[in-house]
Amino acid sequence: MHSTGMAILGPVVALAGWTMVMWVWMYATRIPAIGKIPQSGEPGADQGWTGAMLDDLLPRKTQWIAHNYNHLHEAPTVFYAVALTLALLHWGDGFNAWLGWAYVALRIVHSLFQATVNKVMPRFILFALSSLVLMALTLHAGMAVYFAS
Repeated sequence: MHSTGMAILGPVVALAGWTMVMWVWMYATRIPAIGKIPQSGEPGADQGWTGAMLDDLLPRKTQWIAHNYNHLHEAPTVFYAVALTLALLHWGDGFNAWLGWAYVALRIVHSLFQATVNKVMPRFILFALSSLVLMALTLHAGMAVYFAS
């Protein structure tokens, strides 16, 4: 049973777990793809590769997964901070918990879409919707911090 205001921690853990799923998917596709890149027999030849070089060397679909994994370390970090703030201030139940789950659902759909289809406009719409949810959570956290007594 959750303490008052702690329901939003469910979406926090779910999104962290989803990030680990994307990490596994990234390496399950990236390691075999890297193994197929023609390599020089020279010791350390692969140590000069940069992320941009790998984008040119690896299949696009492999890179889409890696790009999404990186994206899960961008805007979601704001979600983690805001959600923890709401939980600490006992504002993480009810509508805020629902918004937390909506954010996680949108980010998972965004991940799946980016990793498989990767059409820019639908992906942008998913990102924009998740950003609107994050803005609402941020507004609620601001209300909890500055206006709640």
